[in-house]
Amino acid sequence: MREIRIGTRESRLAMWQAGWVAERIKEISPGCAVRLVGIKTKGDNILDAALSKIGDKGLFTRELEHAMIREEIDMAVHSMKDLPTLIPDGLTIGAVCLREYPGDVLVSKNGCKLSDLRPGAVIGTSSLRRIAQLKRVRPDFQFVNVRGNLNTRLKKLAEQDIDALVLAYAGLIRLGFRDRISEKLPFDILLPAVGQGAVGVEARVGDRFVMDLLKEIDHGPSRLAISAERALMRRLEGGCQVPIGALAIKDDQELLLEAMVASLDGSAMIRLSLTGSVNDPESLGTRLAEAMLAKGAGEILRKVRQEFDIE
Repeated sequence: MREIRIGTRESRLAMWQAGWVAERIKEISPGCAVRLVGIKTKGDNILDAALSKIGDKGLFTRELEHAMIREEIDMAVHSMKDLPTLIPDGLTIGAVCLREYPGDVLVSKNGCKLSDLRPGAVIGTSSLRRIAQLKRVRPDFQFVNVRGNLNTRLKKLAEQDIDALVLAYAGLIRLGFRDRISEKLPFDILLPAVGQGAVGVEARVGDRFVMDLLKEIDHGPSRLAISAERALMRRLEGGCQVPIGALAIKDDQELLLEAMVASLDGSAMIRLSLTGSVNDPESLGTRLAEAMLAKGAGEILRKVRQEFDIE
């Protein structure tokens, strides 16, 4: 029986996600040998700068993709929010796994909620998307760059002059930090990143054995939602370094997609929603992006990229 080499970043969360995929593969094909291959990415090696300052797509995925193209690994497990919308020729998303709750949460020092944080509270996050949306509801907040794995961020919260962190619910739950969540932040305040909460598995198009395995762990409703969100992102030419949020939800035979684009200080924001058929999620994403561009989203994003010199 063939050995399946699963490429992953080496963070605890990434290894958890790759391990989860490995267990599903063993269930599907009990005789299959599975091995995790840890690979350091550019994003893992640069921890002293905000992602927006680096301005590079594929920060957490490129090295994994190169290893797959060189056939050093057979598949790569990613957080879908880290995967650029343009994938190298010869590779494809073989599976989008069941999506965890996609929203963000507040983790505060004393467990207090967003509305109870002191005036001028210091929030730890490196996400322009989170900063822009939170500034809209609490312009008094101060923001500091906090990167690194979850343990590192939680340690910084405890040891530094930071009142709270804003983190993805999915990562905290997967690593057993449910008790650290002070509040789930509602979507009307904070739309998540495109793909947040979903694990994706990339593979070589021509590897039928691997592709057949991945079909078994692909979750249809999650793939539909992620496809719509990624199509919107692709049309807006966005990336994880710009303030774009989106969330698609399947309801029977329809998909509801909501998205926002904001200026860095949150003063300008375009937030729209659109409903479409589950039969063409990418068309829904593209149409909503076009509507947002017609309202001025392109100019907002141009100014953001100009400020950070993002290509």
